[in-house]
Order: sequence, then structure tokens, then C-alpha cells
Amino acid sequence: MTRFTKAAVALAIACVFGASAHAKDLVGVGVTLGSLGNPFFVAISKGAEAKVRQINPKARFTAVSADYDLNKQVSQIDSFISAGMNLILINAVDPKAIAPAIARARAAGVTVVAVDAGADGADAVVSTDNVRAGELACDFIVKALNGKGSVIIQNGPPVTAVTDRVKGCKNVFAKAKEINVLSDDQDAKASREGGLNVMQTHLTKFSKIDAVFAINDPQAVGSDLAAKQLGRKGIVITSVDGAPDIEQALRGDTLVQASASQDPWGMAQKAVEVGAELVDGKKPSQPTVLLEPKLVTRDNVKDYKGWGSQR
Repeated sequence: MTRFTKAAVALAIACVFGASAHAKDLVGVGVTLGSLGNPFFVAISKGAEAKVRQINPKARFTAVSADYDLNKQVSQIDSFISAGMNLILINAVDPKAIAPAIARARAAGVTVVAVDAGADGADAVVSTDNVRAGELACDFIVKALNGKGSVIIQNGPPVTAVTDRVKGCKNVFAKAKEINVLSDDQDAKASREGGLNVMQTHLTKFSKIDAVFAINDPQAVGSDLAAKQLGRKGIVITSVDGAPDIEQALRGDTLVQASASQDPWGMAQKAVEVGAELVDGKKPSQPTVLLEPKLVTRDNVKDYKGWGSQR
């Protein structure tokens, strides 16, 4: 063996052992979500666990519900740090106020990936393309009305996901010159009750409403109920989520016609995948990953794979 060959072999061995020394396994994953009483977050939890088991069957996995309580979520993150988790997935209760807890996690060497919504200081974010979701839902309205009519944008809490959906909807309506937006600033609280109350107000105020874009499915279901209670028909209702409730609404006798669906299972799988790469020292090409929504309608709901479906 020549001196050059010996040197080449030594370098190759050093590279192999050097790579092994720097590579890190996914040893523990902690997930803190808005509420595990919501099927959306249950699907995120299950999708994340499935991907973790695929990457490392021996990895520890814990998913907990923050119940929309900031202090509780902060405590959960601190517990994950103490438990030696090296990846945290977070659906932030408050994207700005959670920043100090995320900073502590990162200072301890823990990778943090935000899921469904941004969180200040996270290493990466994986969510739905909410602007596109709003565009899809409102394009359906424009086509259903043949480009002419009076519509409501039923707003919601001032968080990024909601403001992006409204932005997408407004982009579409702005291009349809004969679409008249009657209201776009009423917060229906992202709930069924909120949708019911706001819709009742609008139906009382406006004698003619041709369509309603609700920022999520619960508001859409509440809006449909309000229309039934007041005997109003012929209103096209669309929304965003693709939730189990909306599947039933699209199959039933309701005014709900379409929903731009999210994919919580796929979102969680991608978040774990991105997180595992970061743990291993690999930087993602883009720190923000936006998943493409798909429009679910009465025509294609029979083929829709809902939130609980594995991909």
C-alpha cells in the first residue's frame, strides 16, 4: 500500500467516524397542542407519532394538550426539556408570548418546530397555505354566483392563519367586479356559536345575502344553523378546514357547499421529518413549509380522505 493510498484510507475512515460522531438520532419527541379535544389536533398527534416510530421505533413520544392555556404550554415545554427530548413540536397558544420558552428549549439543544401556525423563535414552521385556502373557498363562491352577488366574509380571531385566509378570499373577490362584500370585519370567534350569532346579525341586517365565506368549518356550520332558524335559503356557504363536521354538512341538507381542507396528518408527518433533519444537523432548504389545501365539495366529498386517515 502506497503512502498516498494509506492517507486516502485514513481520511475515509476519519470521515465515516466523524459523520457518526456528529449525527444525532431522534431520541425523544414532545408535542404540545392547542386542545386534544379537537379532532384536528388528535390527527396531528397520531400523524407525528407514526412518523417518529418510522424514523426511530425506540424514540420516546409524548403528546399533551395545552388547552389554550399559555402558562400550561410553557410548563409543558420546560418538562420536555427536563425529560431530555431533542425535538418539540408546538402549536403555539400565543406565538409571541411563547418565545421565551422556545428560547430556553433551543438553548438546551432542543429543536423546535411550529405546527399549523408560526411561533417566534422556532427552528421551522409547517402549516397549511392559508392564503391559498381562502382563495379556493372564495373562488368557488364567485363561480357559483356567476361572478355577481352580495357576499359576507365572516372573520375570526386575529391570528395569522385567519388573516391569511381572509387575505386570500379578498384577493379573489377583488378580481370579480360585480361581487359586493357587505361585511368583512365581524369576529365569529372560530366557533359554531360565534358563527351562529354573527350570521343571525347579518341576516337581520341584510335582506339579500348570496354567499358567506367563514374562516373555519365550525363558523360555517353555525352560519348554516342561523339561516335555517330564520328561514333563509339559497345562500352559498364555504369555509376552510375539511373537518369531520363539514363532511357531514356536505353530504346533508345544508347550505354548506365547499371547504378548503387541511391535512393535519400530513402536516405532522412533515413537521417530524423536518425536525429530524434539523436534529441531525441538516438545515431545511426553507424554514417555512406550506402545504397545499384541496377543495372539498358536494361532488368530491365521497372521495375525500378526512383528518383521521393515514396517508
